[in-house]
Amino acid sequence: MYTPIANFIQDRLTEFSVISDERKSALKKLADYISQQLAAQKKVNLIYICTHNSRRSHFGQIAAAVASVYYQIPDVITFSGGTEATTFNINAINALRKIGFNILQKDDSINPVYEVRFSDDQFSLCFSKRFDDAQNPDSNFAAIMTCSDADENCPFIPGADIRIKTTYEDPKSSDGTGMENKIYTERFAEILRDNLYTFSLIKTQ
Repeated sequence: MYTPIANFIQDRLTEFSVISDERKSALKKLADYISQQLAAQKKVNLIYICTHNSRRSHFGQIAAAVASVYYQIPDVITFSGGTEATTFNINAINALRKIGFNILQKDDSINPVYEVRFSDDQFSLCFSKRFDDAQNPDSNFAAIMTCSDADENCPFIPGADIRIKTTYEDPKSSDGTGMENKIYTERFAEILRDNLYTFSLIKTQ
């Protein structure tokens, strides 16, 4: 784990007390699902879903990958998707870079693929897509809803074993204000904190 990211994690570990009881209950359901999959010797597929798959859902995908590595939880594969495809937002990318992620753009398309590295050999592959894109699993996964719009418009996710609602305020509201890095960093910190809490509850044999 790159040192700046490890330090960012340590700060989040001191913040579990600010998570609401309602949110902790939802995160416990996700932790129980992960524990059950591991006990059954199955891979754990997690899809983080938001409308445009441009900000919060990518943050969820990356945060869950980081948390699983931090707690040494095996066989966790994280994904993201939206109700429509757009592009991985540049303000989200810039905030992650400033936190300490090494982000490599893999192509020059209008919807580029990014390799978001948190160590020399660990990364999340990120690009905008629908939640039912061929790159995502179509069964045996948990769907984590990261925005209220997707939560309301997708009451049923085909193939999902479980559907978890953990919505977050859209950092898009800061675009063009000069406060982008602060707000996007705060949002990733919140999402990472929730994922670290989730993975801290997971029981492994």
